[in-house]
Amino acid sequence: MLSMKTVAIVDYGVSNIDSVRRAIEECGAHPIVTSSFRDLEKASHIILPGVGSFPVAMRNLRERRIVESLKEQVVAKKIPFLGICLGMQLLAATGEEGETTEGLSFISGTVRKFQPLSQDYRIPHIGWNSVIVVRDNPLFRNIDPASNFYFVHSYHLDCSNSEDVVARTPYCGEFVSSVMRDNVFGTQFHPEKSQKNGFQLLRNFLSI
Repeated sequence: MLSMKTVAIVDYGVSNIDSVRRAIEECGAHPIVTSSFRDLEKASHIILPGVGSFPVAMRNLRERRIVESLKEQVVAKKIPFLGICLGMQLLAATGEEGETTEGLSFISGTVRKFQPLSQDYRIPHIGWNSVIVVRDNPLFRNIDPASNFYFVHSYHLDCSNSEDVVARTPYCGEFVSSVMRDNVFGTQFHPEKSQKNGFQLLRNFLSI
């Protein structure tokens, strides 16, 4: 039962996480908003949200001793993990925002800024756009393979390994909008702001 799931929502100072907390509650699980690495050890699932700067986010995670705990819980113990927006970008090996910064390295790749192909493409990319599922995965179960989700971002994750890519979105050519490797999942869009499809995705995550 989802009501038995305890979800650690990592608060590291770069995100308004109230909407994520409310979404998890509505999906029937128990959210714990925390900046303590000790709380991660108690969780059945971990969510890393985020809006803002890659370098600042990684610095805050390190200062709070969360990086080491995430690697212990996610990599070693295989706790289901979901990165949202900036949280997905932090899964990468490196980010190019401002200065080259080392990420969590859960997914092989680099976070790069969008390069608009014409004046028709505005950066940041804000609003609803289609998410086209390209491989079987549990995150998009019972969701149409070309559904719309809500985005707000100027950078995207350029994956080194195509096997990590779950979904792509047509914008500035095309970019990776969801990833998966083992128990690690990421969405560039905000499921908590994506209404019915977003809540179904969160329920799918909680069932893993």
